[in-house]
Amino acid sequence: MDRPVRSRLASLSDFQFGAVATETIEDALLHLAQQNEQAVQEAAGRMGSFRETRIVEFVFLLSEQWCLEKSVSYQAVEILERFMVKQAENMHRQAMVQLSEKKEPQNWKALKEQLSSKFVLRLVSCVQLASKLSFHYKIISNVTVLNFLQTLGYVHSKEELLESELDVLKSLNFQINLPTPLAYVEMLLEVLGYNGCLVPATQLHATCLTLLDLVYLLHEPIYESLLRASIENSVPSQLQGLWGICTASQALPWKASQSSLMQS
Repeated sequence: MDRPVRSRLASLSDFQFGAVATETIEDALLHLAQQNEQAVQEAAGRMGSFRETRIVEFVFLLSEQWCLEKSVSYQAVEILERFMVKQAENMHRQAMVQLSEKKEPQNWKALKEQLSSKFVLRLVSCVQLASKLSFHYKIISNVTVLNFLQTLGYVHSKEELLESELDVLKSLNFQINLPTPLAYVEMLLEVLGYNGCLVPATQLHATCLTLLDLVYLLHEPIYESLLRASIENSVPSQLQGLWGICTASQALPWKASQSSLMQS
């Protein structure tokens, strides 16, 4: 058994459900609901635009190579998504200012190439930041990151790596501890573990991780399917209007996991 698989199984064995007081569960559920409502209210129409399968797969494979917990990979995807949306919003804002002031427009091709050239660096920075948020002891060092980037042909200094992390932090106003669907799923498992369940909650947890991987990797078709199922007699225009809100909400992947749990 290879090292990433051993690490993942070891982390799963540490989980214990049904050990938290009911008052704590109620408070946690209320807090998660408030966080989700705030995410829906602040949702941008561009949410979900930077969750292509190959990008998410890159994050997952990198997290596995570095023996990080699944929560870190989900967190990294959320951070990267919001950071890239901020970048797109800033570009749009600059363009509107230039049009209003009748200034000569920027060379957008050159700007796009600049953003593309730094995308892998930004992605790795998001994974590194997510690892620092984890309660797990595994934090990715700058040396590890620089060596990895070098194997891909990207040569950066430690200063550039730190600047990249700072750029992500500043763009998100240092608010990178974002809720992921896993938090909602684990809370649901905590409730099931407390109330009793035919299938052990730890076993269901492993199944949920596989399901969440699938949700992240096949983001667009799964979200569209869940959205259509949630809205009867939907038409494309209605779906497009709600797309940004639903991609910001953690309720849809939670609903997918919940459906899977109920069938178990």
